[in-house]
Amino acid sequence: MPRRARLELPGVPLHVTHRGVNRCGIFIDDEDRHHYLRLLVLFARQRGLAIHAYVLMSNHVHLLSSSASPGAASEALRRTAQCYVQMFNQRHRRTGTLWEGRFKSCLVGTDRYVLTVYRYIERNPVRAGIVSRPEEHPWSSVHANLGLRFDSLVTPHECFVALGADANARRTAYRDWLHTGEDEEQLQMIRRHLAQQRAYGDSRFQAMVEKTLNRPASVRSRGRPARDLEQT
Repeated sequence: MPRRARLELPGVPLHVTHRGVNRCGIFIDDEDRHHYLRLLVLFARQRGLAIHAYVLMSNHVHLLSSSASPGAASEALRRTAQCYVQMFNQRHRRTGTLWEGRFKSCLVGTDRYVLTVYRYIERNPVRAGIVSRPEEHPWSSVHANLGLRFDSLVTPHECFVALGADANARRTAYRDWLHTGEDEEQLQMIRRHLAQQRAYGDSRFQAMVEKTLNRPASVRSRGRPARDLEQT
């Protein structure tokens, strides 16, 4: 049976996570991380995919992206993952799969939903206990979004741009938002939408997605939590 197409819509942000098989490490050293980012820049540019936020963890990645072209995210991230595995296996003298199947994704509504996912992604190292502040993790879009260094991979989403009249005002507003404590219920909602690959947003946004794609967009009733997303 063919796999069902993802929920993707041109111009609508997409939250993506891709995990190593059996929770294994997907980055052994910084050269691996640099190579993954180089591939992501290459294929994102080829497909017209904008990356708004990202974080590289030891055994998974998170991305927030958008594109005007249907299927751009799927194609760019598929090519990135495939080419990365080839390099990784050759460099570390291994064979076989590296990723735990296809990446998981969910559409994201605009305004506070996009900014909530920005924060969710960039605070991932803090929740994992790796650092005490997002800025302390070197492999993240947080440095670009706070104006700490240039990152050619990062393109601000329009909701981020709307935070202030100029770059300094946007960075100040986002810094305050980023350092605001996260609500546990909100975290669980993001994880459930990502695990079930539905549309994270208000009811109007979900109704639009369902009407456009003729697919369910809201999460199913609570059951056993998705194992691979519980702690991300």
